[in-house]
Amino acid sequence: MSTTPPPQALTSDAHPGGGERTAEDGTFGWLRALGPRGRRAFAGAFGGYALDSYDYFTLPLSMVALAAYFGLDSGQTGLFTTVTLVVSAVGGAAAGVFADRVGRVRALMITVVTYAVFTVACGFAPNYETLLVFRALQGLGFGGEWAVGAILVAEYASARHRGRTLGAVQSSWAVGWALAVVVYTLVFSFVGDDLAWRVMFWTGALPALLVVWLRRRVHDAPQAVAVREQSPGRGSFAAIFRPGTAEEPGLLRITVFAGLLSTGVQGGYYTLATWVPTYLKTERGLSVVGTGGYLAFLISGAFLGYLTGGYLTDRLGRRRNIWLFAVLSAVCVLAYANIPGGADTLLLILGFPLGFCMSAIFSGFGSYLSELYPTAVRGTGQGFTYNAGRAVGAVFPTLVGFLADSWGVGGALVFGAAGYALAALALFGLPETRGKELT
Repeated sequence: MSTTPPPQALTSDAHPGGGERTAEDGTFGWLRALGPRGRRAFAGAFGGYALDSYDYFTLPLSMVALAAYFGLDSGQTGLFTTVTLVVSAVGGAAAGVFADRVGRVRALMITVVTYAVFTVACGFAPNYETLLVFRALQGLGFGGEWAVGAILVAEYASARHRGRTLGAVQSSWAVGWALAVVVYTLVFSFVGDDLAWRVMFWTGALPALLVVWLRRRVHDAPQAVAVREQSPGRGSFAAIFRPGTAEEPGLLRITVFAGLLSTGVQGGYYTLATWVPTYLKTERGLSVVGTGGYLAFLISGAFLGYLTGGYLTDRLGRRRNIWLFAVLSAVCVLAYANIPGGADTLLLILGFPLGFCMSAIFSGFGSYLSELYPTAVRGTGQGFTYNAGRAVGAVFPTLVGFLADSWGVGGALVFGAAGYALAALALFGLPETRGKELT
């Protein structure tokens, strides 16, 4: 059963080459094609993922202050990220099952409340061990939000525009990242480091406001609800690990290679997201304001990368878009990590293409993973593969942390390039899905 919205009425506009133009054409045709309910779903998913990003980045931005406050070494600080991402695999898989069994919007609200509550709790942690536990619990909500929100919007989007629609949702990660950097710059400029990191975590209460709006205004796509409720095997882990037969292809191959793809992309991404702020402060000697300025270039590139990648995934196809930016991301990581000392202008400029490439590769994920699985197990499949990849990819930031003392943070960042190489190889085991209707 197709979940594509009914065709939009034709407008009086004409294409430059002649012929009538539909409401789905033009720069914002993808947004008009969603319809009123779809646009509210888009707003909810966009806001949820932006705040998910904000809550995530409260830790990397506060890492130096945390290390000083608790007397931590690089390995211990790297463990914060690893624990968050590993536990997020559990949260993401559980949220995917909930999304298939109780609905997308209900599961989305559960994830937002979870990551907000435990982000705030981190600000009250009296010691390293407690903070580690709270950060792990924050990962339960953090892991599920993106997969659930992406599925909610994908089931409203037309096949023609699904890539750029989900790319626009993905761009909200850069919005939340930018907001976190602005708040970090203000808080650490006016509050002493010993208290500033706690204040950063306390501001993580913001998502609670979104939950109230979601409950009143956002609903699951009606077509997807009908299919899901008629499927007795909805939300089944067994289904996504079932080998193929002569009568039925099965999903095991898809699950394995989608998990490897996710591992590579997220291993590379979280290596950079976790350690670049520390690299700029400790090895490049930048101030709080200076670090914020350099990150602004990186985040600006990321925002445009998400939007561009969403457009290209519809034009080039899912596999070609991911392959292209996997290669470009690996090249940018190696170049960024090997900029000679004193070349701070080059460091500033290269931050833009680095942010652009490592974000553009994510733009196709929402549409691609949604199209790889049928409606009855879409949440389960997408939630598991995306977050299993996140958990295994979490090893990369920890490796950087343990090697930073001997190699330097800049030298250890090259492990991010290995992640992108793995992603490129995983694509050989997956089909192209551009233009596929969701059934």
